[in-house]
Order: sequence, then C-alpha cells, then structure tokens
Amino acid sequence: DWREATAPSLADVEQLAKAAWERLPSEFRQMCADVIIRVDEFPTEDVLDAMEAETPFDIMGLYQGVSLDRKSVSDVPREPDMVFLYRRPILDYWAEGDETLGQLVTHILVHEIGHHFGFSDDDMEALEASVQM
Repeated sequence: DWREATAPSLADVEQLAKAAWERLPSEFRQMCADVIIRVDEFPTEDVLDAMEAETPFDIMGLYQGVSLDRKSVSDVPREPDMVFLYRRPILDYWAEGDETLGQLVTHILVHEIGHHFGFSDDDMEALEASVQM
C-alpha cells in the first residue's frame, strides 16, 4: 500500500552517504577529511547555469573545489572543498533504475570524491567496487 509511503528524506540520503563514506578505505577518508559532504534538494541556479543543465534533475552530485592534483602548497585557501548530493534528482533517477538507493548514493559519492583526487573513471570504478553494498 503506497498511500502512506513517503520518499526518503534529506536525512535518509545523508545516512546512506555516511554509510558509504564509512566503507571507504581509512587512508582514503584521511586524505579527504577536509571535504564537506552536503545533501540538498536541488542544485542552485548558479550551478545549473555553470553546468549548462537543462533541468534541475540533470545533476545528481557535484564536487566543488580544487582537486588535489591541481592544488599547490602556495595556494591561498578559498572555500572548503565540498561534495553535494542532490536528493530530488537522485530519487528521480533511482525510481527509474534497477539500483538500490544505497548503491546509487555510493556511486555518486565515490564519483564526486574522485574528482577531489583527480581520479580517472577507471580509478573511481575500482574504488566504488570496493565499497559497494
């Protein structure tokens, strides 16, 4: 009976992201300990414009910052490095697919953190395989 069912909340998606984070190798987590992970409903208008997205549902996650392979010790710190997960686009994609919500959140989180390290798609795929539920 779906009449009383509710969609996973921001807190639910945060819990899934936290569980995925905790499954990452400890040395990996230590190297990105300063990265902030945040769950929002949708990307901002500025993000949508910068990414040339057609709709707010086009972006499920975003890494915002300077990847480690592009940082210099002489860089002046700017804003903190952040990973955004966007709940509504994630839920929309999840409803159409075969993955569990946990698998999808893990995939997006690993992919976006991978940008922090400047990982290739192959590197991200290998890391994701090691933490998948």
